Amino acid sequence: MRDRPAVNSSEPGRAAFSAARIGARVEALGREISRAYQGRRVDVVVTLDRGFVFAADLIREIDTAVVCHFVREDVRDVDDGGHARREVYFGARPELKGRDVLLLDAVLESGVTQEFLLRRLGESQPRSLRLAVLLDKPARRRVGLEPDYFGFRTASNEVWVGYGLAADNGTGRNHRALSNGRAQVKRRPRTKK
Repeated sequence: MRDRPAVNSSEPGRAAFSAARIGARVEALGREISRAYQGRRVDVVVTLDRGFVFAADLIREIDTAVVCHFVREDVRDVDDGGHARREVYFGARPELKGRDVLLLDAVLESGVTQEFLLRRLGESQPRSLRLAVLLDKPARRRVGLEPDYFGFRTASNEVWVGYGLAADNGTGRNHRALSNGRAQVKRRPRTKK
């Protein structure tokens, strides 16, 4: 098995993943995905709202034709005969029959949502169907799902903020680094090139 970056940092106030570290890892993932598809077109399905920054950076590192599709999840609490349960809904799925499909999401935790979406996408009978995530949290998995590609594996139970992921109050998506939800990430001014 290949060595993959891992982290187990939850020290508040520190970015666990710097912008440079994220960039290097995304670049490496792009090379790995490019090799896997060997010049074939890839239909990338991006989950909104969490996966858009990761997807934007990753698709620019994939050296083959890429077509993007976007899906947004809607989680609803449903009363089922006096028992409350949650249901996951997605908008219309793209037509992917015979295509190579790569589902991109920022975080894989329980895996329930991604497994559901992968099953829905699989109903279109794609040629191949793979999953890529920025952060893999296997300790929180509730289903037997592993990503085909991941940026970082973390044992942390923290909420991650930055690089497209928002804090509970909706802020922080614009931070270039990733830190735990308790960290106060200071924005540095961009340096001119």
